[in-house]
Amino acid sequence: MTLLCLWSAAPAGTAQATAQPETYRFDIGAGAGMSGYLGDANESNLFSYPGIAANVSLRYLLNTRFALRGLVNVASLSGSTADMDNALPAGAVYDFKSTLYDLQARGEFNFFGYGIGETYKQLRRISPYLALGIGVSTASCEGKNFTAMTIPMALGVKYKVRPRLNLAFEFAITKVLGDHADGADLADLYLIKSSFIKNTDWYSTMLLSVSYEFGERCIECHRLD
Repeated sequence: MTLLCLWSAAPAGTAQATAQPETYRFDIGAGAGMSGYLGDANESNLFSYPGIAANVSLRYLLNTRFALRGLVNVASLSGSTADMDNALPAGAVYDFKSTLYDLQARGEFNFFGYGIGETYKQLRRISPYLALGIGVSTASCEGKNFTAMTIPMALGVKYKVRPRLNLAFEFAITKVLGDHADGADLADLYLIKSSFIKNTDWYSTMLLSVSYEFGERCIECHRLD
């Protein structure tokens, strides 16, 4: 009788050991929020002239800590020299509005193991993260376009609402390796030649995004959680 009980309990134990939380390889998402600009027509406050920003993205989830992410950002940028301390020759004022498109590839690092379940891995539903990458942008202003490389840097926090559904809030600042995100016709206001460091433009985004995971990953684990 004892042998029969042990035999019947074994399959149940085996099922518990092999049943694992679902994990996925990919994450697709979209976000919207506010954009800002720093450059020749705004030298002090990123959000003096706030605009609208949005993006779509695809992540490859390497593990619970690291991910590779491709994004397409769209941001409206604007600025004016009217309130600047430095006056232009003859008291001229320059105002601009442009639309910037930025294709980026980033690496992301989660501060904590990010996920639901698998408590032995110390996963957390919420985690801050850092991101660094490279991209190429095109700014459109008054019918003319200018293209430049970009270096995006981001800090954010993500929250796993459900096993496949995520929310994130992110602040990103991007260095544009060029001086015409504020208009292809804008000449150098201070007669300083642009370089990798000097006199190039920056733009920022502050976005709330939602993403959905797909592409189930096959993981074998025989440890009871």
